[in-house]
Amino acid sequence: MTQPTILVTGATGKVGGSVVAQLHAAGVPVRALVRGESDFPEGVRAVRGDLGDPASLGAALEGVDAVFLVWPFLSPEGASDVIDAIAKHARRVVYLSSAGVGNEQEEPGEAITVFHTELERLVEASGLEWTALRPTGFASNTLGWAEEVRTTGAVRAPLAALARPLIHEADIAAVAVRALTTDALLGARPLITGPELVTQEQQAALIGEAIGRPVRFEEITLDEAAEQMRASGYPAELVAAVLPGQARLLADPEPVTGEVERITGAPARPFRAWAVDHAADFHSPSGPPAGSATA
Repeated sequence: MTQPTILVTGATGKVGGSVVAQLHAAGVPVRALVRGESDFPEGVRAVRGDLGDPASLGAALEGVDAVFLVWPFLSPEGASDVIDAIAKHARRVVYLSSAGVGNEQEEPGEAITVFHTELERLVEASGLEWTALRPTGFASNTLGWAEEVRTTGAVRAPLAALARPLIHEADIAAVAVRALTTDALLGARPLITGPELVTQEQQAALIGEAIGRPVRFEEITLDEAAEQMRASGYPAELVAAVLPGQARLLADPEPVTGEVERITGAPARPFRAWAVDHAADFHSPSGPPAGSATA
């Protein structure tokens, strides 16, 4: 049986990069969509293209059977043209959506869920075979704490008690690979999560264990956090969506599902494992080398 050729968008990001790596390791022909120079293993073809310019995608899509689609914008504007371009060449699309999209697909009131909901609608109406992956929060989002951890040994953030089943990007990728290379998830919207709820304070402590030195969690107010986000250049609509959404999860946390293990045959990786895998990102220049974690 001929292996499908798969185009991975978001290929330089955590999830897309892991999809590229896992497809390549499995011997599946894979192309990585890039906007500039990027380094991939031998055998992975990097192709130029920009999702913001659908006309630039023709060469990247030529001869492709399936596409892993990561939408990099906070608006669905232009997505219809991109999906039309995909449909002219490929037969399947696997879309990286969000756990915030409800089964009833009702128009929600916050920016992130709005564009994911619209992208799912466009994908489902495209005539392509499709899967919409709905992960909970990414463990890799805690990399936003890395500079602070390296320089101060602390995390200053709101909602210390916020507990989420953060998911390792390698687990999202493993589910995506099943959706891209088998028919097991056609027309499915799996809710994929980490294996347990872990508070933000616990996340900081587990990062400390991974790097071999304590990491304190210093709780700040939501207003302080919003000001920090705005000062860092985050769009206003993202600030307005993220922090209130996180606050709501205090009383109504996300469920923990066994979908990763059901789909891939391997249990979802805990946050502790993610912290060990990414310890080097949190080490100070004078800190202990990666792999020196204490129990």
